Order: sequence, then C-alpha cells, then structure tokens
Amino acid sequence: MSHVTPTFVDLVRVETRLYGAVNTRLRAEQGLGLGQFEFLEIIDRVPDCRVLDLVAEVAITVGAVSKAVDRLVEAGWCRRVAHPEDRRSSLLRLTPEGEARLAAARPVVEAELAALTASVPPEDLARLAATLAALRADLETGQGS
Repeated sequence: MSHVTPTFVDLVRVETRLYGAVNTRLRAEQGLGLGQFEFLEIIDRVPDCRVLDLVAEVAITVGAVSKAVDRLVEAGWCRRVAHPEDRRSSLLRLTPEGEARLAAARPVVEAELAALTASVPPEDLARLAATLAALRADLETGQGS
C-alpha cells in the first residue's frame, strides 16, 4: 500500500465524521441540514449565483443541485429570479427567511467545528487548511488528475 492511501482513508473518515456531527447538531438546533446550509452559504457568498455555480463549488450533478435548490425554494429559503441576460438561466437569491436561517446556522456550524477540532493545535489546523486548499485548487483545475 502506498503512503498516500492511508492518508486518503483518514481524510475521508475525518470528513465523514465531521460532516455527520455538524449535520446532527445543525438539524437539532436549527432544523436544516449541513447540505442545505452549504447551499445557502454559497448563494449568499456568490454574486449572481446560478445552479451552475453551485455545481462547480460542490462538484455534484446539475440534476442533484437543481433538486436541492427546488427544496430550498419550497422551504421558502431561496427564490429563483430571471437572469437579465440569459433567459435559460435563473439567478438564486436568499429570501429574508433564508437569510435568517443562514445567520442562525453559521455560529452553530462554527461552534461545532471548533469543538470537534479543539484537540488540534492552531498551527497544525492552519497547515492542514493550506495543504487542503492547495490540493483542492489542483484538483479543481485538473492538475491533480
């Protein structure tokens, strides 16, 4: 086995456990899942956000993103607005309820992640963040394939 394989396995297991723990707390305290939180956060952060922006950010299919956005719209947290220049595309906007949900959820996500990573020294977390950001950038530009 290569030295990379155990690292990959650890990375996947850590991500799975972190995601599960944050998702559980967020659902219990705010009534939304971590996936919904992520989409709300991206819609809030990306100017003139479209479904394709979400697809690029989270690396899942257009169909899956469209269904997830439909659920956000049904929940009243997001709305689709006609794109002023592209009639085939819609812009995504948070509703006031979506903005309130996101604002309430952010500190819960931050607190849970801080608690779950408290045993890791800040300098190690910073180094890990830099390493993962570089790896992500390589993978997203196709250099890591």
